[in-house]
Amino acid sequence: MSWTWRFLGPDGGPAPNVDDGAGRADAGFPTQSDAESWLGEHWRALVEAGVDSVMLVEDGREVYGPMSLKPPD
Repeated sequence: MSWTWRFLGPDGGPAPNVDDGAGRADAGFPTQSDAESWLGEHWRALVEAGVDSVMLVEDGREVYGPMSLKPPD
């Protein structure tokens, strides 16, 4: 199984050319926990790169999301 994050822009479409600063933008994770831990460490860099929200995907199946990365107003 491969767990990945789908990065979404403000319009809900794919966030173009995402560089998360951690070299894992397109990489998969072996477990859901690994994917969630990684997001917890790198969400700020993703916001700075233009990501508005994320969706967790397991082998092509949407698990949850979209989940906003922006702090509440």
